[in-house]
Amino acid sequence: MDSITQAALGASIAGLVAGRTLGRPVLLTGALLATLPDLDVLIDYGTAVANFSQHRGFSHSLFALAPLSVLLAVLLWRWKPEPGFPRWLLLTALALMTHPLLDTFTTYGTQLFWPIGQPLAISSIFIIDPLYTLPLLAGCIAFLIRPPAVRAVAAGLVLSTAYLGWSFVAQQIITERVQPVLVEAGFEKAELLVQPMPFNTVLWRATAIKNDQRVEIVTGFLDGGAPLTLEYFPRQPELARSVAQLPETRRLEWFTKGFLDYKAHNGEITATDVRLGIPGAHPFTFILADDRDGAIMPGNGERAPRPIMNTGALPLLWARTTGAIPVLCLANLATPAPGQEC
Repeated sequence: MDSITQAALGASIAGLVAGRTLGRPVLLTGALLATLPDLDVLIDYGTAVANFSQHRGFSHSLFALAPLSVLLAVLLWRWKPEPGFPRWLLLTALALMTHPLLDTFTTYGTQLFWPIGQPLAISSIFIIDPLYTLPLLAGCIAFLIRPPAVRAVAAGLVLSTAYLGWSFVAQQIITERVQPVLVEAGFEKAELLVQPMPFNTVLWRATAIKNDQRVEIVTGFLDGGAPLTLEYFPRQPELARSVAQLPETRRLEWFTKGFLDYKAHNGEITATDVRLGIPGAHPFTFILADDRDGAIMPGNGERAPRPIMNTGALPLLWARTTGAIPVLCLANLATPAPGQEC
């Protein structure tokens, strides 16, 4: 999740655990602790692919954060003996470890058990969702105005947690909605990713991939009984095979679980993570190799320029979320002409 959300969650936890004893400063303590895991963005792992795939790695591992919680609790306890070591340990452990647990609900992927296993991604909440964050902020503001505001802080945590639970339930509902249509379209054995569209859990995007084709479905809870629209995108398996043995390719395949789109343009072979963003606005594309007259020359994993955000599409996205328009084509973020399909 975004840094503001993580800080608000850590501050809320700290306020609830030790707010009566430490007062307003405890919010800052909790916020700082909760943002510590994301300091790994300051580390340069050598290539853009490495930086992309190793973010949320060791710093988000429960195996690393558990002993760090004990160490920080000891230091804080020696600095301020009140409210006692057990409460300091509870504060540090919760503030640190709820960070990667919350990140796991997003799509990016969190290496919760680094150094073993694949990144985990439940994908039920967008990386920025105001309805999750606002209750936490409201509780923190109430604490600042009139500490310790235990009921307000607790209410914020309960509401945000309930919303997180709702996001998972909503994801299952949407998954059940799209699966029969995907089976009918021949995608019954395809890898499937169901995730919310930006900033909400009302409108959802389902992405199914198989060897030579990808299909996207946008559907929401305000669509009524409108039929689902399938939007097809070709894949290039031969291009993927041409760079399959490159270390950067293998790393991306592992990190994204195969949700990649390979392209060749002006002699460059690129791979795009199609999980993040939406078609036409995927933020993570990497240059894997150069194709020189059929000879594949490994690249350095450089990240391609990020596409410019089409702010003019935001009203259409809102209209699609509310059900005011029944179809939004992802390829061009536009509504289809009358009588046409995406």
